[in-house]
Amino acid sequence: MNASEIRFRLKPLMLPVAMLLGVLFHNYMGYVAFISPYLIFMMLLVTYCKINPGSFVVNRFVWSLLSVQVLGAAAVYVLILPAGAELAQGAFICVFCPTATAAPVVTGMLGGSVGLLASYSIVSNAAVAVLAPVLFSFMGIGVEMPVREAMTAIGAKVFPLILAPLAIAFLMKVFVPKLHGSVARHQSLSFYMWAFALIIVVGNAVSFIMSEPVGKVPIMLAIAAVSLFTCCAQFAIGRIIGGRFGNKISGAQGLGQKNTVLAIWMALTYLDPVASVGPASYVAWQNIINSIQLYLKTKRDASLKQMRR
Repeated sequence: MNASEIRFRLKPLMLPVAMLLGVLFHNYMGYVAFISPYLIFMMLLVTYCKINPGSFVVNRFVWSLLSVQVLGAAAVYVLILPAGAELAQGAFICVFCPTATAAPVVTGMLGGSVGLLASYSIVSNAAVAVLAPVLFSFMGIGVEMPVREAMTAIGAKVFPLILAPLAIAFLMKVFVPKLHGSVARHQSLSFYMWAFALIIVVGNAVSFIMSEPVGKVPIMLAIAAVSLFTCCAQFAIGRIIGGRFGNKISGAQGLGQKNTVLAIWMALTYLDPVASVGPASYVAWQNIINSIQLYLKTKRDASLKQMRR
């Protein structure tokens, strides 16, 4: 067995191992948390080097997913609100949260359309930057930050991570095509960077949950359970929508894989802090699903290799 075959077999295990390391060493993640944005930036740059500028489109696929993200979040909040504001807010943020900046990376590894998913990622994050302050104010949360300032704060966290690597990738294609081609051929780098970033994200989430008082445990467990339901439902609904447009993988990842780092920040800033347990636990749920998907794809690819021999 050569090195490439070993990497091929180990890849599905890397996300669960990364999550386990995050749990075990959560006390130390605060020292390296500053690395996360740089890792996300670099892995998106690698991913975007693979796609063609002409593949970016805003079509019915994008609008369908965005409708579920925004209208679905509002519906979930209204339905769950009678059971408690904390629970409703936790469910809301798990649905309303935009697509993860790493979603195009995982989509590419699973064989989906990176360009289509990247298009939705940009629209999804832009919608959250515009609508979040307005929706949070309607929830009756005491937001001290003015609407314009809140929009700027959210946008400042989202757009540089998404647009800057995209712009650099396109500039590289024009001015340094050889470097661009070399990066495009080494897509596996983005996966390893994402695995390392996952250690930090999971570690920070565990640290936050453990810092909450014992009296909050029942509501945190309820929020985590609702988070699991919304995660599974969004992957399933996204797959159904994607199937109508011939791309189940992009639909599932676009709607199911969330920018939980941004969601946790928004929950702590605008909502009841305990609502942040929703996106914090969503980190585990979505990466368990991603690990299963990668395992199944690796198994299928291995079977195809054997059939061709």
